[in-house]
Amino acid sequence: MVEQIRGRLLAPEARKTAPTYSTAQLAALCGVDKAHISYRITKDDLPAGRLTPAGGKRIFELSEMRSWTRAYREDKMRPAGKKAITISVGNFKGGVAKTTTSMVLAQGLSLRGHRVLAIDTDPQGSLTTLHGLLPEAEISEEMTIGPLCDGTESDIRYAIRSTYWDGIDLVAAAPFLFSAEFALPARQMQESSVEFWNVLNDGLESVRDLYDVIVIDTPPSLSYVTINALWASNGIVVPVPPSGLDFASSAQFWSLLADLGSNLDKQGKGARKKAFDFLHVLLSRVDQADPAMPAVRQWIQATYGEYTLPVEIPKTSVTSNKAAEFATVYDVQKYEGAAKTYKRAVDAYDAFVDLVEQSVVGAWHEPAGGGR
Repeated sequence: MVEQIRGRLLAPEARKTAPTYSTAQLAALCGVDKAHISYRITKDDLPAGRLTPAGGKRIFELSEMRSWTRAYREDKMRPAGKKAITISVGNFKGGVAKTTTSMVLAQGLSLRGHRVLAIDTDPQGSLTTLHGLLPEAEISEEMTIGPLCDGTESDIRYAIRSTYWDGIDLVAAAPFLFSAEFALPARQMQESSVEFWNVLNDGLESVRDLYDVIVIDTPPSLSYVTINALWASNGIVVPVPPSGLDFASSAQFWSLLADLGSNLDKQGKGARKKAFDFLHVLLSRVDQADPAMPAVRQWIQATYGEYTLPVEIPKTSVTSNKAAEFATVYDVQKYEGAAKTYKRAVDAYDAFVDLVEQSVVGAWHEPAGGGR
């Protein structure tokens, strides 16, 4: 049934395709006006896009868009000699928009010129599904982190595949990835040199010069795989809907993570303690009509203070409909509903991506030994 639904939604190719972009969208991302884009095209040093047969409007492919944003946003690109910044999106609880946040972050950063590696470590494979792939039918073990966890492989490059979205490569996931939860502790018992929490971190080392940002979508639990994702990361984003249960769950997440970090620091063979360059709490699925929302929002802001991002992701029909179509707001070519609703959703996600990008750029320029 899932395969049939996907075929209908993604017809006629039965594969996802990236949207095209207008001159206005290109100008907005480059921080210039449309007239400047028209002038720059005459210099013939950046892709000129193509004119539509009807109306003569100029449109740009995603790869062309990225060429422009890399040129115009050079100050935000990865400096020479710096490595990729790895970001885990995590929370104990399911249904908090964790996977959507991961996908939108990867898409948004790639639109801004960065090269992104997306890693799905959740056996449910939701991030894989958002890339237009069926975890049960199209994903084999060598496309996942499974061989890395069981020791068959030591370098993540075997699992990396290109995707429909220029600028994003994917390490997929599928239900059989549950076996990693048994493979990691088994290796720890059998091989004294193995640090079970550092397997993914070590496996990523060879590709940190190839990408600008690595985004990891984690399972909704503090599992062995989640621990690996967190310990491979420079930063963490925790989506938290403003509800009492989600707030309580997020508090447990940080408490257990702190205890775990303290224990693993003691067990580690090196003297270096784990430190993160940034920690962000994102208010997600915000329903303004919920009477409990203002109170819970206040709790979250009072608890996390500066770690709470100054942006809220609204719960709108746009995000709900796109999820049903195996897509995000950045996949939309033309929204059929109210333009105001769509703009509110896109503006919120754009602000979120911009804020995380600021943290990424800051981490590149931070002196060694920083973090918290």
